[in-house]
Amino acid sequence: MTKLSVNINKFATLRNARGGNNPDIIKTVIDVQQFGADGITVHPRPDERHIRYEDVRAIRKIITTEFNIEGNPTEDKFIKLVLETMPDQVTLVPDSVGQLTSNHGWDTIAHQSYLKETIAIFKNAGIRVSIFVDPITEMIEAAQSTGTDRIELYTESYAKGFENGAKEKAIAPYITAAHKANELAIGINAGHDLDLHNLHYFASNIPGLLEVSIGHALICDAIYLGLENAVQLYKRQVRE
Repeated sequence: MTKLSVNINKFATLRNARGGNNPDIIKTVIDVQQFGADGITVHPRPDERHIRYEDVRAIRKIITTEFNIEGNPTEDKFIKLVLETMPDQVTLVPDSVGQLTSNHGWDTIAHQSYLKETIAIFKNAGIRVSIFVDPITEMIEAAQSTGTDRIELYTESYAKGFENGAKEKAIAPYITAAHKANELAIGINAGHDLDLHNLHYFASNIPGLLEVSIGHALICDAIYLGLENAVQLYKRQVRE
């Protein structure tokens, strides 16, 4: 069964736009969990333009579902935060400083040594590790030797192909990547631009999909549909 982890970064973006504490991030986490999400994802960036490091510490104290922290481990501050808060999972992404949003996976061949060393830090602490990758067989194969527990398939190209009416062509490399990951006993997560239109087709065609992390689209839908309804609708897409 595929789990739904809700990325709450955009709630923090809205809060930060006016200062104060509206929306209340802790209340958001509590509500999203009560509405049925299987996990919470946060992606603190060095400039703290949305989720702040103190938010992560506060969420750790009250979270009752799985906690996933995303970020670029080149920041020593990020590594220290993860080891301090001990999430269920850390997802490593190759973002540059100031990057608007994640837009590519790791080159697991070129960064093999670095990923091995970094992943070992978290795994030695008992934290499950996932790394952001593109649906390229060679990247999946090289991911196995880094020691990662899971990969997160970067799904922007799938979402664009689906929107343009070429869903079979768009999903094909992801199916191939998933088969390779399953063959190598690597867990599969996925995320980026998945929404109520394209999620069900993706989830129903990717063998062994363990988790999807969705934030922007779900929160946009919540404006019109309500947060509880949006969470339930997204869960339905991965469970039907």
